[in-house]
Amino acid sequence: MRPLRLPALGAFLLLTLLAPFALNPFWLRILTEILLWIGLAVSWNIIGGYTGYLNFGHGAFFGVGAYVTAIAMVHAGLPFGAGLLLGGLASAALAAFIGLPTLRLRGAYFAIATWAFAEMIRQVALLLEVTGGAFGMRVPGLLDPNFFYYVMWAAVAGTCAITYGLMERSRMGYKLRAIREQEEAAETLGVATTRLKLAAFALSATFPGVLGGIYGYWTTYIHPDSVLSGSVTDQMVVMALLGGLGTAVGPILGAVLLQAVSRFLWLQMEQSVLYIVFIGLVICVVVQLLPDGLVGFWARLRRPQRGGNGAA
Repeated sequence: MRPLRLPALGAFLLLTLLAPFALNPFWLRILTEILLWIGLAVSWNIIGGYTGYLNFGHGAFFGVGAYVTAIAMVHAGLPFGAGLLLGGLASAALAAFIGLPTLRLRGAYFAIATWAFAEMIRQVALLLEVTGGAFGMRVPGLLDPNFFYYVMWAAVAGTCAITYGLMERSRMGYKLRAIREQEEAAETLGVATTRLKLAAFALSATFPGVLGGIYGYWTTYIHPDSVLSGSVTDQMVVMALLGGLGTAVGPILGAVLLQAVSRFLWLQMEQSVLYIVFIGLVICVVVQLLPDGLVGFWARLRRPQRGGNGAA
């Protein structure tokens, strides 16, 4: 896989750069949505893939970023860029605050705690007046948005993917993988596990915060049942698992495939229920047949072939 990684990355970047000039507004919008999900899935993989902590509250950071950006623009009169910065910082700060007690938990306990945290944030957003409560919140938008949002999400998703890639060979990345494999052993070797997990958690929360801020500016309307819905996290998790948990390419592959299926079902059958059924089937297939995702499956397919060539 490694020899193919650089050319594949180069081809992907080239196609991403050329897409706005080759696609009409409709297909550019579809591609823009795919970039959003690539960013979200890769950001979840920073904490879920590196440390093995399955965060089922990651979508809350997306919603917090959307609301903080919107509140900064609507109530404080700040420009979009300043609101977006605040959205990312607020998500990172909230992750550090929540992570301090929850990252002491492991396995299902951590997953349940983060899910409960996300639900709490959704309920708070439904009650607060500044968020518009159950009526949601309108956000000033940008006219002629196609190219702008494509570039914005491509930049954030690309930054997130590059960050993940750089961590693979960094000391921080090695230490986080040590935590994933055996946290007690990592502690005995002097790894500051709590500090590293908090840093990874805050870093992984920053990207959905920024993506959420752009999403609110894009749709011009946000509601707790859209930006803070549990389905946002569910899709990130399934995308990462389908592509390959803990790999650089896996979440990108999973996001492209699942979002493409979602849009195909919506275009051909004009409904989203089948997509939920499809997500359930994907979870069953991954659990039963593809525990390492598509990237791991591809690696297993190539392994016997290499052995045969060597013997010859």
